[in-house]
This record gives sequence, structure tokens and C-alpha cells, in this order.
Amino acid sequence: MFEIASHLALLLICAAFVAGFVDAIAGGGGLITVPALLLAGASPIETLATNKLQGSFGAGTAVLAYARAGHVRPMDQLGMAAVAAVAGGMGALLAHLMPAQALRVIMPVVLVAVALFFAFKPGISDADRVERIKPAVFSFTAVPMIAAYDGFFGPGTGSFFMLAFVMLAGFGVLKATAHTKMLNFASNIGSLGVFVTTGATWWGVGLAMAVAQVAGAALGARLAMRVGAKLIKPLLVFTSTALALRLLWQAWG
Repeated sequence: MFEIASHLALLLICAAFVAGFVDAIAGGGGLITVPALLLAGASPIETLATNKLQGSFGAGTAVLAYARAGHVRPMDQLGMAAVAAVAGGMGALLAHLMPAQALRVIMPVVLVAVALFFAFKPGISDADRVERIKPAVFSFTAVPMIAAYDGFFGPGTGSFFMLAFVMLAGFGVLKATAHTKMLNFASNIGSLGVFVTTGATWWGVGLAMAVAQVAGAALGARLAMRVGAKLIKPLLVFTSTALALRLLWQAWG
């Protein structure tokens, strides 16, 4: 049923649940699942492909949860979502063309950098701010850049989208988080479409992780609408830093 030993698959399923929970609140769930997949023995391309499969379910669940609560109208985001899907596919194509050994070196370095960014990023609140750029400009600058990163690598994409909505579009953090999920879902789907053609996806493990992602995302979205993301940030930074350092040791030790 699984492409790896059952005990490793079980650990990945647990990681997916935690990632779905964290991602629905603060973004950055890939900082948990990507290192976990690599440590379970997946190649870089297998890791990225499987992560997109399971992550798509978590992001889709979060979209539905926020939409049902009235925090976002997905139909209003279709244009941005289309841009995100195309850019995500282009990022995935770049990752597919890059040598595996280069990815093994790049991935842990990026993980450490993203973890440090989260650790020291300034505090944000639920209050709306001044809009700095128009929606059309946002759609063709911030959206494709972040979505392309999602297709190429992925961890931290949700948080990057959220920060872009807060700092550029003037959204409060809850509104930004709700609007982030549709774009994250679209970039996941766009990049997954590319990775599926490589034959690198772990379908058994990925679908099992997807079920856990759905459960974690549903719980996390409900909690986010109640208390926000302040309690999640320390967990996210600690986990991602520890796993990234482990990968650096594995790559260069």
C-alpha cells in the first residue's frame, strides 16, 4: 500500500496532520512535511511531488472552511488563482529540470533561511492597513513570484502570501490568511500537474498524508478564526529549524 515502511508512513501521516493544522493558521506547513519526506528517504523530486499532492488537500480544506465562515469569497479570487496556478507550474518545471544533487544542497539551506525569517519577522495584527498597491498590480507581481517559489520548493508559501496581503494589500492578518488559501491551493494544483508527469509522486503515502492534512487543516482553520496564529509561530520556527539543521548535517556531514 505504501512506498515505504509502515512505521515511516505513520510518522509522515502524523507530520501531515500537524502541518495541515499549522498551515491553516500561520502558513508554513511545508516546513514540516518537506523535511519529513526527505528524512523518510524520498528523493528531492519525490518529496516535492508528494508534498504537492497532500498539500493540495489541506489548502483546499482551508479554503472551504474560511469561505463557509464568510471570511473570503473564492469566486472573487479566480483571476489571481489562475495566475498562481500558471506560475506554480513554471516553478515546478524548473525544479524538475534542476539536478537532484543541487536540490539536495539548496533545500536545507532555503529551509533554514525561511525559518529564520519567521523567527524574526515583525508582529502583525488583525487590523486592516493602508493599501500600498492596486489589486491588478498585486496579481501580476507578488502573486506569480510567490507561486513560482511554491512550485519550485514550497515551504513557507502560505506565510509569504499572507505577509504580501498584509504589507502590500493592507489586509488584517485573519483576512489575509483567508485569502491566502485560495492562491496556495491554485499554485499547488498547477505545480502538481507538472510533477505528476514525472512519475515521482508517492501516491499511497501522499493520499494517506492528504487525509491527515484535511483533518489538521479543518481544526487549524477553526482555531485561527478564534485565537489567531500567535501560539503557532514558536512551534513552526523550532520544528523547521531542527529539521533543516538535520538535513544540513545529512547533506554535508
